[in-house]
Amino acid sequence: MPTGTDPVAADHPAADRPAAAALLPLRRRLLPVIALLLLAPWAAECSWGGFAIDDFLPVLIFLGPMYGGAAILIRETARHLGAGWPTIVLLAAAFGVLQAGLVDQSLFNPDFLDDTQYADTRTAAEATLVPGLEFSLRQAFDYVGNHIVLTICAPILLIESLLGANRRLRPWLGRPGLAVVGVIYLLGSLFIFFNINNDKGFLASPLQLSFATALVLVLVGTALLPRWRHPRPRRARRAPHPLWVGLPVVLVRLGSDLAPGWAGVAIALALAAVAGGLIAYWSSCNGWGQRHTLVAGTTSLAMAAAFAYLVPPYSPASPAAALAGDIAVTVITVTLVVAAWWRLRASPTVHVGAS
Repeated sequence: MPTGTDPVAADHPAADRPAAAALLPLRRRLLPVIALLLLAPWAAECSWGGFAIDDFLPVLIFLGPMYGGAAILIRETARHLGAGWPTIVLLAAAFGVLQAGLVDQSLFNPDFLDDTQYADTRTAAEATLVPGLEFSLRQAFDYVGNHIVLTICAPILLIESLLGANRRLRPWLGRPGLAVVGVIYLLGSLFIFFNINNDKGFLASPLQLSFATALVLVLVGTALLPRWRHPRPRRARRAPHPLWVGLPVVLVRLGSDLAPGWAGVAIALALAAVAGGLIAYWSSCNGWGQRHTLVAGTTSLAMAAAFAYLVPPYSPASPAAALAGDIAVTVITVTLVVAAWWRLRASPTVHVGAS
């Protein structure tokens, strides 16, 4: 039974925190913003082996405004509202649908991967087409899921964990800064939209676009519900050691490809639901802190880096460049996760809300 209230409702910042954050020097507020702007595109496209090392810089330049801009806007929206991780996850899901359904339209374009080294995945995708809307539920799970955990949640968690406890959950930007980031995100998304359309020659049907738009609106509306902004009672049961929190995420990653077709999608969705429910339950227990959240959000990033050696980049690359990229991914991922974990050892214990 729930008992008591959260001793430090840090995942639901007080109303005066935006004002307090505004007192920080501009350079201190901009440093985590720039870091997130660069980390989000790298995590989204490079951390799992999608690009060889000589393509890392172009990814940051061309995809940073879109991926990084979205991560900043999502993080700042949640922190300005005093909302917790449920809001961030739901907004991340909305971004995943927006990106795959409306911007690059990879969700609806059956030829999207035909000019890459993943062209052979088309048959598996077509085995789970949703009638009428003509998109692969298997691909939807992968695309949207990866945007949630890699593009948005893992980068935000890493940057926040590297900050001090007094800045971790505060907004970094005021309204002018948010407006600038919003313009950057919009321009980056339009660049990708027109570039992809010119290259692929594809445009989703009105029904497909309407479906994606409606789903985005539902996810955003749910994310902005007031219920996510209120501290919740703590359970008497104590949360497990932080490292145990990564186990459900590992099982989702390993179990998602157990079977082809609809059976595989059903297994993947069931595992994701169980893992999400278990993590949400643990996060309501006494002792749940930032290190638990860090493990929950970065386990997928660590596994992506581990499997990077087994997957080819989108475009053919020399073995040396591909291997160098995989090694760089390992070094960057391990450095960031270990540094964040070590930084939290020196920070005061902060209990955070449901993740």
